[in-house]
This record gives sequence, structure tokens and C-alpha cells, in this order.
Amino acid sequence: MTLLIPLLGDQLTPTLASLRGVDRAAAVVLMMEVWDEATYVRHHQKKIALIFSAMRHFAAALRDDGWTVDYVALDARGNTRSFTGEVERAARRHRASAIRTVAGGEYRVRQAQDGWAERTGLPVEILEDDRFVCPLPDFFAWAQRSREKRMEFFYRDMRRRTGLLMTADGKPEGGQWNFDHDNRAGPTAGRNYPAPLRFARDETTREVLALVAERFGEHFGALEPFALPVTRDQALQALDQFVAEALPDFGRYQDAMVAGQDYLFHSSLSLCLNLGLLGPVEVCEAAVRAYQRGRAPINSVEGFVRQIIGWREYMRGMYWWDMPEFAERNALGATRPLPDFYWTGETEMRCLAAAVDQTRREAYAHHIQRLMVLGNFALLAGVAPAAISDWFLVVYFDAYEWVELPNVVGMSQFADGGVIASKPYVASGAYIDRMSDYCGRCRYDVKKKTGEGACPFNALYWDFVARHEERFARNPRMRNVYATWRRFGDARRAEYRDSARAFLETLTPAAPGWARAE
Repeated sequence: MTLLIPLLGDQLTPTLASLRGVDRAAAVVLMMEVWDEATYVRHHQKKIALIFSAMRHFAAALRDDGWTVDYVALDARGNTRSFTGEVERAARRHRASAIRTVAGGEYRVRQAQDGWAERTGLPVEILEDDRFVCPLPDFFAWAQRSREKRMEFFYRDMRRRTGLLMTADGKPEGGQWNFDHDNRAGPTAGRNYPAPLRFARDETTREVLALVAERFGEHFGALEPFALPVTRDQALQALDQFVAEALPDFGRYQDAMVAGQDYLFHSSLSLCLNLGLLGPVEVCEAAVRAYQRGRAPINSVEGFVRQIIGWREYMRGMYWWDMPEFAERNALGATRPLPDFYWTGETEMRCLAAAVDQTRREAYAHHIQRLMVLGNFALLAGVAPAAISDWFLVVYFDAYEWVELPNVVGMSQFADGGVIASKPYVASGAYIDRMSDYCGRCRYDVKKKTGEGACPFNALYWDFVARHEERFARNPRMRNVYATWRRFGDARRAEYRDSARAFLETLTPAAPGWARAE
């Protein structure tokens, strides 16, 4: 009697539910590198290499721990290129009597798992992924009873559930739940920013890099240099370095953007969390210990904890609450194709060129670059939500659909009609100027509102306001915006609309096939 345990590429956790309480002598762990997963969207080369290298290292760790591991490499003879095909083959190969697996994090993977019993003729046990703080049934119960499904209220429940940054009498540490007002500093001249740890590649990683260069070299992004954490030990080192060197200033400068500084005080821990190399509570506990020992201020630690047990858990819950319909949301009726500069970086808007260049090199950009530069432009320009969502899914090393889709479609693009965000995240060039050093050396003048040489974000912002006046004019958070718009007068309003229209006509649509094969 052999129990087959398929283990997916983002389930690299030795305490995974499917591995617990199992007789190792009667079990085979199946790990699979499959073409379908690397190409259902054409993922960044560095992202593919990260996942394959982490998988191979984890397989070796499992073998060292006494597990029998059947590892199917991408170029293995007979590889069927799909999870379902490899599960079928392995079931026959090992004469499996049953299959035990943890539910996939993405809707399409979960749908495939539901078909394994029929395809193999075996009983299949699909376990809840309990590596998250909030089980999905608990999230659904919260959503069902919540009139407004806002993250802030959910986050407070997660603080109470975990006890993180809570006093003995059940109050939030520091006397308040949220310290965002202390976390909005722009760039400061002369700051020294700690670089995240870089890890030397071993033979396993070198083999993966060669494989990815050969098979996926035409995909977006730079494969080299590659120095990302691919093992739990490396992930723990990255966590320790972040807490010691970057966390103290993370909060204050988390929204700042600086040319030539890819990480500032941010970390690369999202990739470790989403692969399963680190757990959310252990990461938060490390940050809270720094606060308790006086090594990091409350605003930094609270902001960091909120991103993990607040936004990350909330986005996962909202994804599963509304799938598969979520992927089709387009409340604002946006239809513009994605501009080609999202792939090429060839634009004279310095903020966008810098963000795309960093994304190409690192497979990373921090949350304000993603939300208020890349996402903001797409929303102002009326880019189709599915197009910009596919782009985000392709290009970032921490992007999995369960976290990327609700962030982009819901939060960034307001395409869910306001379920996740109470107002659209739009801003003119003034916001980017305040939070970055991009504008000073840009070809466009951020102070100029319309016409030749004016920052395109300025006219696009007011054009967006005008296009969607019927929807947003009564939104309490946009009342002042519309009061200003109406004071402009007809001639000034027309000038903004004409300037925006003229700029949008200069955009070149991206060629087909960049994100998904045609």
C-alpha cells in the first residue's frame, strides 16, 4: 500500500498538512517541474529559476529527513508537462493506493486537483492549507457577516487571533491599531539603504539557471544576476538581516521611492513566505521581538505585521470568496491594451521607466512602485484589468494568482467596484514627486499641468476624475476632488481632457504574446 503525496512548488514546508502523521515507509512524495506551470503565463525567467531551485533544494532536504521523493525534472523523459499528467504517471509507477495533497493556492490548480480521483481511479484526500493564519471557512464566515469587507476590520481580528502586538488586557500595543500616519516619509538625501542578503549559487542552482536559460530565455526579465534565497536556512538568514538592519526604518520610509535603490528598507521575504520557506507567524514574531527589545519602533513593526497578517491573509480570503468571477471584474469598463513600455521600459516618464527596469532586473518592485506608479498609470489610462493583472502575475517573483489578482483587480484597478478599496488609488504627478526623487530629472515637468512637456499623470488624473464623475462624485473620500474639478471652469476642464487625450494617442499597445501565448 503506497500513499502518493503530490507536493506543489509553493508548498515547500516540512510541516505541510499532507506530510504530517504519515508512515514514511509507505509513502512517496511527488514533486514536479511542469511546463504548464511555467508558461500558463510567461513568467519572469528569474521567478521560474527561483521556484525550480527552491523545489530541488527542498526535495533534497526531504530525502535527508527520511522521505522517499520522486522528483520529475522539467526535462525528464516522458514528462507530460502538467500536474495531472504527472500524478497519473506517478500513481501507476508506484502502484499507489491513495493520494493525499494540500489544496493548491490558485483556482485553476484546485480545479485540476478535483479531477485527480477520476483520472487515477484512486481516493484523493485534499487537505486545507493551514499555513495561513485564517482558515478559509473562518474568512468566509467573517465576510458573510460583514457589510463592508474592509481589510482594517479583518486585520484587527487577526491581531486578536494571534496575540501579535496585543497587551495583556486585550488592547493594541501602543494604544492604536494602525500607525500609518507615521509611515509616509519621502526620500531623504544622504540615507544609507541596507541591501538584502545575496546568496551564492550552488551546483543545484547553477543547473537550474542553465535549464531556464535554454528553455525560457525568451521570457521577460533578466535571469542574471541570481542570488535569491532558495532554502529555509537562507530564508531565515534573510529574515534575521531584515529585522536587524532594515526593519527599524521600514515603517517611516516604506512608501518612499529612490532612483537606483531597488529595496530601500524593504525585504525579499514575500518570496520566502509565498514559497513556504517561512511561515507568517514566525516572521511577525521576529519583528515583534525586535520591538519588545527596543530595536525597532512600533510604527515599523505594526506596518510590517499588518502587511503579513492583514493584507496577505485578507487578499487570499477575498480571492477565494469571489473566484472565478473575480478574474472577470471590470467595474469601470476599462478596455485599453497594455502599453508596450510595460515590457520594454522605453518611456520618457522616468518613474515608469525606473519601475519597469527594476522589475526586469530583479523581478521585484516594492508596493508603492506597484500601486502608485505602475498600477496608478494603468488605472488612469483605462487599461483593461485583465491585461495589467496578467502583467503583474508574470513579472514578480512573489506573484501567485491568489495574492496578485485581488491586489491588482480589486485594490489597484478598482475593477471590483469598491469591495476591497473604498476609493480608487489614483494620484497626479504631485504624489510621485512628493514620495520619490524621480521627477527632478524627468523629461516631463511635474509642475506643469497640461500641454507639451507637462507630466502626463497630471492631465490623466483629471481626465479619470471627469470620466467617472457619475460613479465617484458622491464618494465621501472624493468629495473635495470633485469640488476642485467643478471650480476649474469649462475651459480649464477641456484643457485637461484634451491634454490627456493627446497623450493617450501616443501610446503603443504591447505586441500579443508577452503575457500569454497566443
